[in-house]
This record gives sequence, C-alpha cells and structure tokens, in this order.
Amino acid sequence: MSPFLKILFALILVVQFFSCQKEELNIAKEVVGKHKVAFTQSPKKIPVPYSVDAPMLGNGFTGVAISGQPEQQVFHIARNDFWRLKNGYNESFPAVLGKVKISIPALKDASYLIEQELFGAKTFSKFSKAGQEVLFKTFVSATEDLMVLEISLTGEDKLSGTVNLQLPDRNDFVENPPLDLVFPAVTDSGKTTNGIYYISRAFKEDVDIPTQATCALNIIGRNSNSFELSQGKTVTIVLAFSSNFKSNDCLQEVKNRLAGIDNKEIKEIELNHEAWWADFWSKSYIDINDSIIEKQYYLSNYSMASFSRDKDFPPSIFGTCITKERPYWNGDYHLNYNHFAPFYGLFSSNHIEQATPCIIPLLAQKERGEYYSKKICGIDGGIMLPVGIGPQGIETTRRNELMEKFRHYTKDGNEEEGGLFFGQKSNSAYCVVNMAMQFYHTYDLEFAKMVYPFVKGVATFWENYLTFEDGRYVIYNDAIHEGTVGTKNPILSLGLVRMVMQTAIDMSKELEVDAERTDKWQYVMDHLSDYSYQERDGKKVFRYTEKGTAWWGDNTLGVQHIYPAGQIGLDSDPELLQVAHNTIDVMQRWIDFNGSNSFFPAAVRVGYNPDTILTKMHKYIEHTYPNGFQLNNPHGIENFSTVPNTINEMLCMGHGGVLRVFPVWPKEKDASFHCLRTYGAFLVSSELKEGQVSFVKIMSEEGKTCIIVNPWPGSKVKVYRNGKDSEILEGERFFLSTEKLENITLKKQL
Repeated sequence: MSPFLKILFALILVVQFFSCQKEELNIAKEVVGKHKVAFTQSPKKIPVPYSVDAPMLGNGFTGVAISGQPEQQVFHIARNDFWRLKNGYNESFPAVLGKVKISIPALKDASYLIEQELFGAKTFSKFSKAGQEVLFKTFVSATEDLMVLEISLTGEDKLSGTVNLQLPDRNDFVENPPLDLVFPAVTDSGKTTNGIYYISRAFKEDVDIPTQATCALNIIGRNSNSFELSQGKTVTIVLAFSSNFKSNDCLQEVKNRLAGIDNKEIKEIELNHEAWWADFWSKSYIDINDSIIEKQYYLSNYSMASFSRDKDFPPSIFGTCITKERPYWNGDYHLNYNHFAPFYGLFSSNHIEQATPCIIPLLAQKERGEYYSKKICGIDGGIMLPVGIGPQGIETTRRNELMEKFRHYTKDGNEEEGGLFFGQKSNSAYCVVNMAMQFYHTYDLEFAKMVYPFVKGVATFWENYLTFEDGRYVIYNDAIHEGTVGTKNPILSLGLVRMVMQTAIDMSKELEVDAERTDKWQYVMDHLSDYSYQERDGKKVFRYTEKGTAWWGDNTLGVQHIYPAGQIGLDSDPELLQVAHNTIDVMQRWIDFNGSNSFFPAAVRVGYNPDTILTKMHKYIEHTYPNGFQLNNPHGIENFSTVPNTINEMLCMGHGGVLRVFPVWPKEKDASFHCLRTYGAFLVSSELKEGQVSFVKIMSEEGKTCIIVNPWPGSKVKVYRNGKDSEILEGERFFLSTEKLENITLKKQL
C-alpha cells in the first residue's frame, strides 16, 4: 500500500471512530436522558449518622446532600479526603465540612419539587407559591472542585434572600451515648475584602495524620450575602472546595479560585461538566424496556460516579454525603464485605475509574497486615487484617483502652492481641475480591504489578494457616459471622481462599514471577475441604460451617462463596448447582440489610429463574428512597451495585472466562446492551429481539482468547474482524483468537 493510501485509510478510520462515538453518545443520551429522579417532599432523614433520604450530588471528591424546606434550602458539604485520622478504636471517622443555607422567607408553605437529571448530573428545584416559581439549578462540577447554584424567578413580584456559609453546629454531631465523643477541630471562617466567604476545618492535634478541608463561596456580582430575585434575572452562587491533600495552602486556594470568576467562566465550567458526564454514560448502557429497573440502574451508577474518583480516598460506608460527624461504624472501610460491595457493578459497567479507589487503602495496610500475620499467627510474609480500616494506612479498630474487653482466638484457640476484630480470618481474603475483579476485567499489567504483592501476601497467609489432615486442608478457628469465633471450615472462607489462590496463580503467570509458588497454590486449591451441606425445608442446602454455625437468620453469608467469591457458576457440577438453587430458594434474602448486593448476582450466577429475579428486583426497588438508598437500612452505599451488577450479569456474563450473552434473561423480553466489560478485557455489545440474538460485537482490549457460548445454538456463526469477512464457526462454544484492540462481530450464518 502506498503512503498516500495508508494516510487515506487512517483518515477513514479516524472519521469512522468519531462517527461511532457520536452515535454512541446520542444513543446514551436517549437511553439515560429519559430517566429523572423526583423528590416531592422535604427529606426527613438528614442530618443523620447513616444513609440520608435526600438528593445527592458529587464529583468523586466532594459530596453534597440537600435538605430543608422551600424557604430555607440547606446544602450539606463533605469530602472523601476529610477525616480525623488517628489509629485506634473510635478515633478515626469521616468528618463534616459545613453547609450552605439559602433562605427566601417568602417561600414558606410553597410547593416542593426537586428533580435530578441523571444524564447531565444536574439538580433542578422548583418551589411554587401564589403564581410565583423559584427555580434552582445546581451541579457539582465533574471537572473542577466547584459547585454552582443558579436561582431564578418566574413571576411579577420581587423576592429577597440570603446565603450563609456555615461551619457545622451541634445538630451535625452525634450526641447519643455512647457515641457522644466530640473531637475538637481547628476552625476558621470569615469574609475577604472582595466578598468571598470561607470556612475551614482541621484536625491537627492528637492525630496521626493532620487533615484540613476548606470551602469558599461567592455570589457573582455581589459583595454581600443578600440577593434579590426578579423576573429574567439569575443569581449565581459558586463554591470552591479543597483539602490539605490537594493543596499546600487549601484555604488560600479556594479563595483564589473564586476571585474574578464570572458568568462566562461558569458557562465553560458547565459545558465541561456536561461533556464529562456524557463521556461517562457513553462508556456503557443498557436498554431493557423496563423503566423502573433502568432508572435504578442509572441512578446507582450516577451515585457511584458522584462518590468515587479520588484514588487515595474512596467513599466511606455512607458515601461522600456525611451529614453527621462520627457516623455509624465510624464510617470506616469495613473489610467483611461493606467496603467492597458498592463497587461490584462498576467493573462490568466499564467504569474502572470509579472502581479503582476501593483498592488503594487496602494496599496501604500491607505492612500492618504482615505485622498481624506474624504477631498473631506466627506466619512470616502473610497478610492478615482486622475488620475496620481507614484511608492512608489508618486502622479504625486497632486495640486501645476502649477495646481491652475484646479478645480473639488464634488458630490454636489461645487469646492474643487484637480483639474481636480478628475473629473473621477472611478479611484480607475479602480484600482480594475487587482486585481480582479488576484484574480479570482489564488484564491491566500495571494494575496487576501494583496489587500482586498484596495478593501474594494473602495467599502466603492462607497456605500457612490451613491445617492439612486426612488428605485435605482444613480451616480452624475462623468465623463465618462477626462473633462466631471458633468455627471450622466456614463456607465463605472456603470460597474466598479458592479465589485468592486462583488469582495469585493467574497474576503470577501474567507477570512471569514466582513460578515456583504456583504449584503449591494449585495444590491448596485442589485439596481444600469441600463445602458442607444440610437439609432445610426438605431441600439439600449449604451449611454455613462444617462445625459451628449452621445457619443464620439474615445476611447472605450462605451464598457469598458463589458471589462475590465466584466459585460456582453455570459450568459447575449439576448437583452442586442444584444445591445452590435450593439454597437460594430457602434463603430468599432478596431484601436484606446486608446481602442484597450478593444475593441477586449469586442467583444469576447459578441460572436462577430470570422472571423471578426481575420480579424480586421490582420489590427491592419499592423498598428504596428516591435517591437509591434502601429504606431504613443504615448500611450505606453498598447496595448501589445491586441493580447494575445483577442486570449486567443477566445480559452478559463472563464468569470463569466463558462469555455468554443473555444467559439468564427472559427470552421473550427484548433487551440490548453496549460495551459491557467482561472477564478477558472484552467490551461486549448485543441485542435480543423477538427471542433471537441479533448480533454480538466484541472489542478485545488485550488480545486474549475469547471463549464464547454459541448465541445461536445449533447454527453456524459468521465472524467479521475489523469489518471484514473472516471465518465461519460452529459448535456449542468457540475459542476466538483476538488481537489487541480488534473489533469482532458475530452474526448467525443464514
């Protein structure tokens, strides 16, 4: 090919690429844009030390929750990187930064409506009274640490209002004993000569890591905190946020950012914000002809995008919307599932940027995990972790005078240092779950290099902690549930240990390191004790342990070896699959304070009736607030994965390295999906129409072999590679060789 033709061909590819991008963006806008979230009454659960029922906004660094009546709207501000950071039980927690109060007295008794537009990530408030309408447009910028509020009036009369930027008051602190400890913060607030208001909070004394968070506010064009609304006039308020982790002088930074800002710049900020969210939604989308589930799907991903982008500071158990200081469980990263669950759906939804922050605090615990492995269990090079940690290597459950009453048991049953928080030996193994998910979904070798030392340490702990007897490895003195110390072979740990060993083997091979270790890890997998069984309600089901706890009245520990540990799937032994089905039947934990996020996808993984799953999902959604949090569930953001993760698995499953499209989906229900990410680093798109799969498109990021179950059983399949005719395949499943960034389309051979 001549140089001219090469250039021409390259230009054609570029034009085709941008044309496809535009088409994808238009479809994403159509699919996502039709969903809005409506709040028709003022929130009741705010400020609270748990999940709020309020509209929530954020950019992954700063979070805002809206409360109040029409005459006084309150914007509660928190940040992922603003904690009190001190090792010890009840010493560390995510903190409240402050709040903005916008008062318009004339709106007392006005009607209330707040709508959140998911595609553009903007919040619109409408308060109506006596022929007057006051409109708020609010967004937290996705590309800068800013929040913009625009207030306008429809009506003849003029209305007056005020804006107040405030530090937290006593209503923003937990006061009920025994959680009534208040740790003093260093505060500052005031107004600059050019009309910029500011607040600052900091924890600098008696801490291990000093922290500071700041906020500044400017009413554009005014040098006071009062404003007047009239027809055709917009009042624009802009806030800037920062912390000592983002700037050496974060207070001066937010003041400087707002100096000279004008409406023209605000418009540019809004356009950049819209572009970021448009790109986010175009990374993947689904269309399943079910507006209720679709809205919850996109609301969940909106919430995680609003909460999670700061790599060093993932959201706490209640996300970034912390409205009361020292929330339940000190708002920490709980390692016996809570910290990991919110991120499950992000991998298959192709939102890796939002998923990665979950993992960074775990890596910071490697040294302490090695210490506990050696100190408590005598294992060199292993990693063993307590149940609660914070960011930056902080331990929220480290032993101090407040936890002297607690003890745990070692492998030999002896009391040692550490407390109740080491009863579950599975905490460090649970840490590997999301590392494994990201590795298998991306095959990103830089990521693998980053996490492999941690994975290796966990594998080292378990290969030495296990007891080999009678031809099998046995787990002693573990705990299936908090407080059940001393159990034998908990089913969760059996699943997690298998997952850890397989991940260590696969990472070792990809990175070409530690080849001498893989045989032992494989031997452990091959000889680890089998699951235990029992009969309940006339059916053979899983027993929670071999010796000890047999069953639990709530939670979903009885199926977490299926999901997220991933040890049972559609290729498993039919008898094992039947037991899994039976266990789902008997447990019925579709709406559970702890386990909906694992119960739904576990049901999908074992091929449970898809109509039942969708029916139960509708019931689940009925038990949520408009913002997506579960009704009366204090546990926080963990269930933002429930709907997207379940639907993605139903539409496109890559478990076990085998790609299946619409594997657990009603065949008579039309559906389509675009760029769902599966094991093997494949981005997959497909459509089911009138009971038939129309096509399957696969983009291979890393050039792995794609094993795919034939979407058209009994028929031959035509393969197109980068738009050109290629081979014809037949059989139950195919092994497709791929190249990096290759685009493959499969169609039924007519």
